Amino acid sequence: MTALLEFKQRLKELYGQYELYILPVLKFILAIVYFFGINQLIGFSDKLKSPFVLLVIALVCAILPANIIVWVGFALIIGNCYSLGMEAAGFAVLLIFLMAILFLRFSSRSNLIMAFTPAAFLLKIPAAVPMGGGLVGSFLTSLPAGCSVILYYFMRLLKEQAAMLQSADTEMLQKVNLIADGMIKNQEMWLTVLAFVVVAVLVNLIRTRDLDYAWRIGVVVGCVTYILIMLAGGLFLNVDVHLVNTIIFTAVAAVLGLLLEFFAFGGDYTRTEHMEYEDDEYYYYVKAVPKVSIAASKRKVKKINGDSGNPARGLEGGGTVVGFMNPAFEEKTVQVKNAEPPAPKKSINDVDFEKKLEDSLKDL
Repeated sequence: MTALLEFKQRLKELYGQYELYILPVLKFILAIVYFFGINQLIGFSDKLKSPFVLLVIALVCAILPANIIVWVGFALIIGNCYSLGMEAAGFAVLLIFLMAILFLRFSSRSNLIMAFTPAAFLLKIPAAVPMGGGLVGSFLTSLPAGCSVILYYFMRLLKEQAAMLQSADTEMLQKVNLIADGMIKNQEMWLTVLAFVVVAVLVNLIRTRDLDYAWRIGVVVGCVTYILIMLAGGLFLNVDVHLVNTIIFTAVAAVLGLLLEFFAFGGDYTRTEHMEYEDDEYYYYVKAVPKVSIAASKRKVKKINGDSGNPARGLEGGGTVVGFMNPAFEEKTVQVKNAEPPAPKKSINDVDFEKKLEDSLKDL
């Protein structure tokens, strides 16, 4: 545990010292993961699928505000849909416009969570998205979390129906009906949206309560709630839910949530203090939870070079060796020539007071 705390402290110090360089790198990595996840699902455009183009776009996103990554991803989705057909592109524009007007404008500070959703689904750990959003964000994180699920299933539908949508024999109205029916009648999508919204709200509600170990309780309750919702959907809806895989990958998401709690919060509840204050108008009841911290040990190694055969090893600049045969200080005798002997002191009996008195009267 001490090693982990030292590692956390060093990471904080490193980030504080090089934040100007680390933050753009993190945004670049997130943009790359988000864009490659989109192309993995609907990479219909050869130009937008080019790694060089994605790297250039990610570099531009690295120097812009973080939320721009989400909107650039929307443009990438529309561009790939246009390569599939006008119907798919028009449906994508309408879907993104409705989500932006109805939901995303209320959660502008939490919309970045949508960039994690494609990668989370591809890694089979979708529960990590609402859980992480509920831990570090507000309850409004549930809005972009639910919208990201709709966008993911929309891209997956386009990938599954690409042959029909690209066929010249299929009329425009048939293509629009195919996309609309595939979205509206997709019970798995609506079940996942419900699970994301409920888990995000529930985790955030528990995390913001006055409870000891609230973060960990929120992680556990969020995982159990996600599993129960998916299990209920598999029992009462026409949804194919793999229970064992859901439990295993939700447990992996719980481990990620605990790691997030360790690095983002790390409160020491064993040293919790309750304090009371008051002024002329209010009483204040404060619960203070100190952070778990440890001073990172700084080791300094002093290297001493020398030869075992040299009695004066370890001395630099030709220093002198002090020994019995070579004392550090030599006794020197200083002889003063032609020195006059000091004048003898006069005794008080040798002073002629009468003469001195006569001299004083003469002066008067």
